[in-house]
Amino acid sequence: MQKVLFISDMSHKPVKMFLDQIPKLAKGFIRLGLDVRHIYYNSLIRQFSPFKSRKLSAKLYKNKADKILCDYARNYKPDIVFVSFCSSLDSKSVAQIRKAVPNAVIIGEDGDPWPKLNPRRIETATAFDILLATNDGQWLQDYRDAGVAFCIFMPNCCDPNVDHRYEVDEQWQSNILWTGTIEHKLNADSGFRHKLITRLDSREDAKLYACLGNPKIGGMEQLYAMSGAKIGVSVSASDPVKLYDSDRLVRLLSCGTFVLARRFPDCELLFKDGEHVKYFESVDEFFELADWYLGHEEERKKIADAGMKRVHEEFSCTKIAGYILELSQNHRYSAEWFNSLTTND
Repeated sequence: MQKVLFISDMSHKPVKMFLDQIPKLAKGFIRLGLDVRHIYYNSLIRQFSPFKSRKLSAKLYKNKADKILCDYARNYKPDIVFVSFCSSLDSKSVAQIRKAVPNAVIIGEDGDPWPKLNPRRIETATAFDILLATNDGQWLQDYRDAGVAFCIFMPNCCDPNVDHRYEVDEQWQSNILWTGTIEHKLNADSGFRHKLITRLDSREDAKLYACLGNPKIGGMEQLYAMSGAKIGVSVSASDPVKLYDSDRLVRLLSCGTFVLARRFPDCELLFKDGEHVKYFESVDEFFELADWYLGHEEERKKIADAGMKRVHEEFSCTKIAGYILELSQNHRYSAEWFNSLTTND
């Protein structure tokens, strides 16, 4: 029986409850017959520290946490160590893990944009055997340029047991739904998202969360809002990057929402235009398409159903965990888009 040790930080914020990929991947590995254990690195440090300051706690107790972590790994003897970037774990920590379990494949995952904004993150990744990222563009290339051994695209996953369409009452229903900030502080999309969401805010049939004075939404309520929306908006925080879109896209599709998504390079390797999702390239085109599909219910529902079926079948936590398992063994995986990816194998 193969074993996987997950190392990550834990958040108790409801808004992040169903955003975290780690519980979903853990479920996927378990369904494939693997044994899974999990260590929350930030909680391990806090266990030893009487101080509230994360920086002070890490400075004084990181070595002790690393020792406990390595002792656990040494006794567990995992085949895969899966690391989600933790606030205090660094390349020295990874080196110690490697010494404790020399036969394990150490895999890291990065679902965030702009890795160069966090040089420590890139430096930590150089200690991994494999780095997974939810893009196949410049951000992944930044890791390759820094000497990370093997970098490859792996999309976000969903858990069809939780991420699905719910029957909801009127308070969660809307014609158009947006969840997220109005813009990133870098203004990395030339103001595109700001223009779209500001204009969307003027519509009475739209519901917005986490921007323009509207509250954040999380937990089951977020899934209800997505299920109750006729149209979900997917726009990333940057200008289009190859195979990069916010995990918002997968979450909306998994809830059976018809999605209008800003087009990004090679997007149709994942979801076909007009079949699983509808792409747009300008703010004006978005509103033209939104009004058209709100007036053509049958076409909208057909695409929404096909998108949900696609993401549940091809982007489920079990499917993605299987790809990661293949990758750990062969540096390849059997997804239909693999041969279109950039590799440094």
